[in-house]
Amino acid sequence: MNHEPLAELVRDGMVEGVHHGSAIVLAPDGTTLFAAGDPDAAMYPRSTAKPLQATAMARLGLHLSPTGFAIAAASHSGEQMHLDAARKVLGGRSPDALGNPADFPFDPVERDHWVAAGRAPSRLAHNCSGKHAAMLATCALNGWPADGYLDPAHPLQRAIAATVEDLTGRRIDRVAVDGCGAPLFATSLRGLATAVAKIATAPPGTPDHLVADGIRRHPELVGGSRRDVTAVMRAVPGLIAKDGFEAVQIAALPDGTAIAFKIADGGDRARLPVLTAALKLCGIEVVPGPDNLRATGKLAAAAGSL
Repeated sequence: MNHEPLAELVRDGMVEGVHHGSAIVLAPDGTTLFAAGDPDAAMYPRSTAKPLQATAMARLGLHLSPTGFAIAAASHSGEQMHLDAARKVLGGRSPDALGNPADFPFDPVERDHWVAAGRAPSRLAHNCSGKHAAMLATCALNGWPADGYLDPAHPLQRAIAATVEDLTGRRIDRVAVDGCGAPLFATSLRGLATAVAKIATAPPGTPDHLVADGIRRHPELVGGSRRDVTAVMRAVPGLIAKDGFEAVQIAALPDGTAIAFKIADGGDRARLPVLTAALKLCGIEVVPGPDNLRATGKLAAAAGSL
């Protein structure tokens, strides 16, 4: 990808570090409001793919409560509310059936509590356990075997791939394995923005709307009580937002205005100031990140002109 400067670290008036990346902001009609870098290049969406995967499962007939769809679309922090929500989606299945690795909670505070208490890593505590619980439930609903549900050739993953292509409007460039063991379908930032816009504007009564409704009602389940993605969704009514490893971010307003970007070096510290500037381009003012981290380049110029 041909990235551009998106954020800079400033100390005593001097630029100390620069984070490059690519970004796109789409208007409700799908036209480009802003672009930097290479938003059409193939990239791995990491966990920003989860709302798309949850939408695929809703289209396959999975009907969960709003909390269920929120945790299915989550990279959760491992707080008790997350473990309870994931366990509910599992139904009577054992957490041992989950195909994701065992892990400590993602949230540092929760992780320290686990370690201090002598608790071992758990599959349920892994930040992707809600998605995997939903995958197992979808397999059971459709009569598909749970064994091999993470294989790209499994009926579940083939159906998810088809939905990803439908939502993004783009053929999948390649398939990798995400950190949780699930197939990771490469797309583009434009494709991600297009997809989250479709989910955000889905009419009530549709499977896609079930996912949007769950995320909007329960942002604390999508992230956690100490996560910026949750704080931003609480601050902006109707916003759908999802963060991912390697500093990928998507967001969409109820009218279909959509944002997608990736920080090239994977530096998560640059994600919030870039999201803040992108939201300002959409007419939304939110509390920025640390004072010494700010958007730069074309993004800062565009946001500053408003």
